[in-house]
Amino acid sequence: MKRRNFLAISLLLTSHFAAVSCAQAQLNNISDAINKSGRQRMLSQRMAKAYLQIGLEVDLERSKKILDLSLSTFDRQAVELRAYAPTPEIKSAMQEMEKTWGSYKELLVGKAANKHDAKAIMSISEELLRMNDSITSQLEKHAGTSNGQLVNLAGRQRMLSQRIAKYYQAAQWGVTPTDGNAKLEAARKEFIASMSILNASANNNTRINEELAMAQQQWLFFDNAIKQTDDNKGRNLAATNVATTSERLLEIMDKVTGLYQQISA
Repeated sequence: MKRRNFLAISLLLTSHFAAVSCAQAQLNNISDAINKSGRQRMLSQRMAKAYLQIGLEVDLERSKKILDLSLSTFDRQAVELRAYAPTPEIKSAMQEMEKTWGSYKELLVGKAANKHDAKAIMSISEELLRMNDSITSQLEKHAGTSNGQLVNLAGRQRMLSQRIAKYYQAAQWGVTPTDGNAKLEAARKEFIASMSILNASANNNTRINEELAMAQQQWLFFDNAIKQTDDNKGRNLAATNVATTSERLLEIMDKVTGLYQQISA
């Protein structure tokens, strides 16, 4: 895989990709920071998922576009978040995270997708997720509001959609770690439990409830896709279904996160 011009590629993407991954030019408030930091968690998993799909030649052209745009979005948001960091502790955590990000990025670009690098990507994507999850939790704590918690929780659902797909595609390519199936199932259970919490929130308005209902429908399609692994032909079709349904679920949960951010601003 050749190194790409991220900006040129992103300008050619459809509105679907832009709606999910593009960030605003600057951070306006703490809710915006929580949203974008939560998006960094998601991107850590989405990039790994896209890399695996490229290796599998699943939904190939879209997977390449997803990887390119995710790389450029993560880079931009990391700069924004470090500049915004409201405490020295959060700024220090951001600086440490960026060191791991540099190592991750080197694996993701510059050469063709391969199983050796895929195994390293599986490992480092976990570390990058952990670091960004910690930063998001610190921002939520700094905000000190229940709505900030909802922005974080809904944002985490975006990440889980990609995490589940990442572990599924890793299994299809034979690069999943020994605890991969357990982590997939744990992410699946967490997603279901968190949807119950979001659906029950007294802060929901009509628009949020409508989007959550759409997310629940899409989850059923996604959950069904990750259970389909029969023969070779069936596996390829299932992997493609996981690729597409994980993106649709991500898109809806990104809208939900934005709606929670609006009511907490």
